[in-house]
This record gives sequence, structure tokens and C-alpha cells, in this order.
Amino acid sequence: MEVRFAEGHICFLRYDFRGATIHPAGTVTPDRIRDADWKAVTPEIRTTEGEILFIPREQRPDLERFCRRHGIARKARRDVWEDLLEPFLDTWIAPEDERATVERLREAGFPPEEVAEIRRRLAPLMHAYNFDGMVWQWAILGLYDLLSAANAPFVDSRLQDALGDPAAFYAWTMATAAR
Repeated sequence: MEVRFAEGHICFLRYDFRGATIHPAGTVTPDRIRDADWKAVTPEIRTTEGEILFIPREQRPDLERFCRRHGIARKARRDVWEDLLEPFLDTWIAPEDERATVERLREAGFPPEEVAEIRRRLAPLMHAYNFDGMVWQWAILGLYDLLSAANAPFVDSRLQDALGDPAAFYAWTMATAAR
């Protein structure tokens, strides 16, 4: 990912997530940005269309300055993908923590059957990414990690192809994140 901040726009010189409106490159102007979170684990902007676009961590200050200059509000959100992808972390999850995760997902509108289906669909991809790819993430796997797994060159392309059309998969991840 390569991003450049200009006075009146953010230029994504290289955005690796297939299906994104700015893939492989594109520009976003302030009028297309609903809000941003420069303090997130991976800084992000949310467009007026509901798309979440990520900014490299080392450019947090640039994103904050851009947003302040253009009156773009900071809004922190819980990444529902962190709960959906919890079973693929390289750690043991205590039963009480799993119950809390299930409850948060239920409150967000995810019935247990849907959670199980999402996890079943993504299990091969996330195992290949976090374990076979030796990422070994033990604390958080979120939307950024899911998109990384779906596009990482070290993940077997057959697993990525099994996700279906990249634009449709990307749209599904964004719609899920919006819940």
C-alpha cells in the first residue's frame, strides 16, 4: 500500500485490495469521506458510500492533519471482523471470552448460524494466512487482515479464488463491516 496526501485529496498510488474502488490506484477527495479513525490499529477512512479504506500506520499523522484541515470527524468503531475472525488467532480463547464474543455478535445482528457459516467459509483462507503464512497474529485479526489474506501473494491462490469474484467478496466484507 502506498498513499500520498495532497492539499485537496488522498492519492492511493498502490492499493492492493482487489474490488476496492481505488484498486489498484485512485484518489479520494474530502467530500467523499464520511469520517476517519487515525488512531485505529490500521488507520482508516470511511467513505460516504460506506467503503473502508486503509492508510499505512506510519502515515497516521498525515491522515490526522488532512482530516483536521478538511473538518473530517474522527469516529472510532468496533471492527465486527475482529469477533468473526477470533477463532483464527494464534491463541487459546477462554470459554467466557468466547461467550462474550458470541454476545457482541448477536447484539450486532449476527445469529449463531450466520457466524458459523462465515467462519466456515473463511477458515481455509485465514488458516493459510495466519498459520501457514507464519503471520502468527495472536491479538487481533480484523477487516484489514481479512483483505490482506484475500490478496496476499503467499496465500495459495486457489483459496483466494474460492472466495468468488473479488469485487463481490470485497463488497460483502464492507457490508458485513457496516453491521
